[in-house]
Formats: sequence, C-alpha cells, structure tokens
Amino acid sequence: MDNEKRAFFVKHPRTWAELRRPHLAEQERPYQVVSTVILDGLDYKNFITDMLADRQFIEDASPLCAEGPVFRCIQVQTPFCRDSVLVVPERGRFVKWAAMIQT
Repeated sequence: MDNEKRAFFVKHPRTWAELRRPHLAEQERPYQVVSTVILDGLDYKNFITDMLADRQFIEDASPLCAEGPVFRCIQVQTPFCRDSVLVVPERGRFVKWAAMIQT
C-alpha cells in the first residue's frame, strides 16, 4: 500500500509524553481510523494525562476496533490542538495501544 498510514504505538501508556519518545521508522505500525471522538479541551487534557483510566467513549467505540496487521483505532482529538491520539482498546474501556499523530 503506497498511502498506508503508519504510527508508533506504545502499549499501556500512562500519559501522552510516553507516545512522543524517539523511535525507528520500522517500529511504526499501519493503522486505520474507524471512529473519531472529539473532546472539549479539559476532557482531552484529562485523557492525555491519565490514559490508563477507563473511559466511556472508548467502550462505546471498542466493537469497531481491533489489534492485528493493521490496527483499527479510535482517533481522540480536540478542536484546540493539532495532535490527536490513536487508541486500540483493551477489555472495552481501557487503552491497550496508543499513538500520537498530528492532524
């Protein structure tokens, strides 16, 4: 695939800072966004500073997501920031894999 989207996913990150660490291009995985969640500024900040808390919006979209050769993700963003977080859920409400991208 020439237009395949790829990102560096981190397993069970606590905060967004863990998603911004240096990595090799070979460590990036292909992904597909299957649902987009737009949070207000405060809810987004709360999410990126404690990504291990259970979240209803993750549970709502989790049936669409999957871990596999191509990660099927929720894209979590806010209108106030260019960064967004890709999430592959675990057990419905929790972040198993996450990646930071610029939108």
